[in-house]
Amino acid sequence: MSKIIITCAITGSIHTPTMSPYLPVTADQIAEQAIGAAKAGAAILHLHARDPSTGQPSSSLDHYLGFLPSVRAGCDAVINLTTGGSAVMTLEQRLTAPLALCPEMCSLNMGTMNFALYPMLGRRTEWLHDWEEPFLRNSDDLVFKNTPRDIEGVLRQMGQDRAARFEFECYDVGHLYMLRHFADRGLVEAPVFIQFVMGVLGGIAAEPEHLDHLKATADRLFGDDYIFSVLAAGRQQMPMAEKAAAMGGHVRVGLEDNLYIAKGKLAHSNAEQVEKVRTVVESLGRKVATPDEARAMLRLRGAGSVGF
Repeated sequence: MSKIIITCAITGSIHTPTMSPYLPVTADQIAEQAIGAAKAGAAILHLHARDPSTGQPSSSLDHYLGFLPSVRAGCDAVINLTTGGSAVMTLEQRLTAPLALCPEMCSLNMGTMNFALYPMLGRRTEWLHDWEEPFLRNSDDLVFKNTPRDIEGVLRQMGQDRAARFEFECYDVGHLYMLRHFADRGLVEAPVFIQFVMGVLGGIAAEPEHLDHLKATADRLFGDDYIFSVLAAGRQQMPMAEKAAAMGGHVRVGLEDNLYIAKGKLAHSNAEQVEKVRTVVESLGRKVATPDEARAMLRLRGAGSVGF
């Protein structure tokens, strides 16, 4: 099997500060954890920003610039900026930093979907910040908007105009057909890097049979022109990563996707999850790709051309 790319999603926009004291929210925390994840073996760092005073997801260019230069100076990992931002942001807000900073890679969600986070409320009655409880509670009426027009705009502005490559986030089977549609229109070039996103309420469940179906569908639609990675939200993170690695795919971990390292035990860092998944994939005989090997596999243009 080819070398395996480990992606680490450092903070995301879903989990709130009350859920874990280890969730990075300040620029220094995001930079430190990103560099630590890279040193542990992550070739790609998937990055969001947060407001350091409240921990809220942020689209502010200043908040991104608070950590990106440090991350770039501290490791050679591929820096992958989100274009998803947060489901409560407009597309214009979500693209603020990617358009200005010209990363070599960015994420792209392949469809509009329900994004239900309210089960995370659990039985908590106390919150660190006033925004957390309403944000989660109101997600029973939350739609992440990425229409075909939105997707085309991102592909043109980030791909054609800025030569970024994409982590195509596919939350369900229909997203693969949308991706094929844009490939047929000439807006997506091989090799296509597909991230199967599993376990978000509103998307496909994190079950082994579903991964088999996603892969079979992608095989039929893209043949040899794609590679796939798998992230599973929550407790299925490591089991699905192990299955993905055994199937010849790549893996994504990180505190964006799961706050725990074992049942009932919070992960103390993103690096801890990278170390664990590295042990899992190496036990299957897979060798971990370096950042430069990942760049070659994905045909990235290189870190020297980014705008930060």
